[in-house]
Amino acid sequence: MYSIKNDTYAQKQSLPWAALLALAMAGFICILTESLPAGLLPQIAIGLGITQAKAGQLVTLYAAGSLAAAIPLTVATRGWRRRPLLLLCIIGFLLFNTVTALSSVYVITLIARFCAGVAAGVLWGMTAGYARRMVPESLKGKAIAVAMAGTPLALALGVPIGTFLGTYVGWRLIFGTISILTLALIVWVFWKVPDYEGEVKQNQLSLHKILFLPGIRPILLVVLAWVLAHNILYTYISPFLANTALAHRVDLILLLFGVTSVMGIWIIGLLIDRYLRILVLLSIAIFAFASAAMGIWSNQPAVIITGVIAWGLTFGGAATLLQTAIAHAGGRSADIAQSMLVTAWNLGIGAGGMVGAIMLHWIGARFLPGSLVLLLFIALLITLCSKKHGFPSSPSNGDI
Repeated sequence: MYSIKNDTYAQKQSLPWAALLALAMAGFICILTESLPAGLLPQIAIGLGITQAKAGQLVTLYAAGSLAAAIPLTVATRGWRRRPLLLLCIIGFLLFNTVTALSSVYVITLIARFCAGVAAGVLWGMTAGYARRMVPESLKGKAIAVAMAGTPLALALGVPIGTFLGTYVGWRLIFGTISILTLALIVWVFWKVPDYEGEVKQNQLSLHKILFLPGIRPILLVVLAWVLAHNILYTYISPFLANTALAHRVDLILLLFGVTSVMGIWIIGLLIDRYLRILVLLSIAIFAFASAAMGIWSNQPAVIITGVIAWGLTFGGAATLLQTAIAHAGGRSADIAQSMLVTAWNLGIGAGGMVGAIMLHWIGARFLPGSLVLLLFIALLITLCSKKHGFPSSPSNGDI
């Protein structure tokens, strides 16, 4: 059993903001590390003397590292104390982003990117469970929402600002700046983040047993369907908008999505501890209606803008909702369950690019949004059928 003796955090009825925001900052740095190369491909290609296609593999290798590490390394480190493991992941970002900033050898840069992805895989596997252990039952959902806030903030603000500045000051300086932020975060974690014991060995379940815990498989299926639907549209938003009156406002649409995503996670944070199930159902259903509307009325800019707002508001809190649900279902094995979610999430991202490309070829960009309704209907149906264990009304108290 987890030991939380003398845990003053668990006895307070308020959030330990400094500690939770440190976790959010770790997620912010993680997303910046992952996403910035996509916005700086031309500069990176010139800097390393390679093609843009080869520069794109910096993103691929990072994702491969996360997928390769999420489950096996989370299993291998489940008995470790939490703060040293967190610090090891953060130090990994410091080291590998510094190598990326300084390296002029393509292969070395690729290795650094893969290793940074490994650090990210472990970090995402432990973040939600770490946040939950800092607070009492009634605040666990809010704690995860705060800890996950770094993700939408990075996508909405960090990546666009980093991309913009990178075109003027150079991509190496941007990665160096991330390393400086990471160094500050290490001090922050030492100062404000409490430590906890790892999972006691006699309580450690096998992967197979965790996968078959009630609720785990339905949640993972919802993750795949929901994230796949999102990434089909997000990855190919430019081709879709190319046939509309917003063809030259892709930047505005993505900014709108990013801002509403931040708003979405804030709304979820306020309500998640009482209305988990309802929020999941509403989020998926509203996204489905918005997708259908954008597909049917693609010649109406107002409909597209309204649809993107609804999409951002509902997807912004998706990670918080799903991580809270799977942590509840995973119980003592929450970190391993989280690593399964990370793997399913990354599979959804990867499959979104491939499936979207096939759909783009066969049915055309105009019909992409409407085609997502089937995936979202499946996610909605699974959620409806998983009331008791997968998606209870309240993650703290079970069904209400």
